[in-house]
Amino acid sequence: MIPVLAFGVVLLISVLLSGLAARTVLSTALLFLVGGVLIGPAALGLIDLDPQGGAIRTLADLALFTVLLTDGQRANLPALREGWRLSGRALGVGMPLTMVLVAVPAHYLAGLDWITALLVGAILSPTDPVFASALVGKEAVPLRLRRLLNIESGVNDGLALPFVLIFLALAEHEQAHFGLILAELAGGLALGVLLPVVVSLVLRLPFLGAEARLQPLGPLAVAVILYALCDLTHANSYLAAFAAGSTLATLSPQAAERYERFGDLLSEIAKFAALLVFGTLITTDRLAAPGLGGWVTAVLAIVLIRPATVLLSLLRSEMPLRERATAAWFGPKGFASVVYGLIVLQSGIPGGETVFALVVVTIALSIVLHSSTDVPVARAFDMEDVAPTFNLPDPGPDRQSPARSRDDPD
Repeated sequence: MIPVLAFGVVLLISVLLSGLAARTVLSTALLFLVGGVLIGPAALGLIDLDPQGGAIRTLADLALFTVLLTDGQRANLPALREGWRLSGRALGVGMPLTMVLVAVPAHYLAGLDWITALLVGAILSPTDPVFASALVGKEAVPLRLRRLLNIESGVNDGLALPFVLIFLALAEHEQAHFGLILAELAGGLALGVLLPVVVSLVLRLPFLGAEARLQPLGPLAVAVILYALCDLTHANSYLAAFAAGSTLATLSPQAAERYERFGDLLSEIAKFAALLVFGTLITTDRLAAPGLGGWVTAVLAIVLIRPATVLLSLLRSEMPLRERATAAWFGPKGFASVVYGLIVLQSGIPGGETVFALVVVTIALSIVLHSSTDVPVARAFDMEDVAPTFNLPDPGPDRQSPARSRDDPD
């Protein structure tokens, strides 16, 4: 009951401080992370969860699935078409470069062999908009920037998984089954599209109809079925979740709209629970395990490698420099990296504990840095919209305006 009590207490504190958090650098995500640290072995020692157990991985997996489904509903097919030129650059250029460049300090500074270093690069390559929610969800922020971050983070979780599995197989000295991995990708995409299509067609039958108060549960039912099907068929659940959300928003915009508020709250609860549990995994031993080289690797991955790769991928794009710089900075590491790190830890490969510790350090730093800077950056965009509305004071009848002279025609 201790985790449940802690979750309720931190949730209540977060709700009471949410108004302040929306205006300042105070982060709700950070509150849950700190709450987890406090009740974990690093502080009070009230609970000590085993990361080798399946419960933590399942919770992180469900949180990621729920968040991706909700994100997908903000990116229907027209939005994907409009935003794909920029998102495709970040995914096709920035993401592979991130994998390779993170592996360099992981090898030379953290002391990992090249295969394990590339595994770390794959684990830390996906991004998560959860820790930059004030930016992605604020209408004052340019739409193309929000779409870029949303689509990139929604797709790269599923695309990173094959590379994680390939490098993990190589680290275990096993053969990587490329055909099976591609089949899992294709299966996730197919299930994520076909299931909502079938449900949308069924809902159009004249003798069927959902009661208004129950309509938000329709997309939830689709999500539950989809998650179970992906688990049974080993299809890529992350691509499936984002594809399902996007398909629902395209074919059944009314259902997606009814689900939006409920889905946002559901994903928030799942996110907060996963953050609280993740916080308990942050121990002094785990923070010390990567050593100085590992910490430097984590810092470089966040403040140098991600910004550099995205700026390079967006070179000569139509985005203004300010938007490109914002997209480059907001590459937070989140639940996908947690899940992949747990997969590596549970695989038992040599160096698995070090890999997981390095992932924990990077994610913790990312949460602190990105979730505390999204509000100020979003407010800067808001102020930019307001600034042009200020007018010069009326010069009055006896004072000349600098823009006109007395001889100008009326």
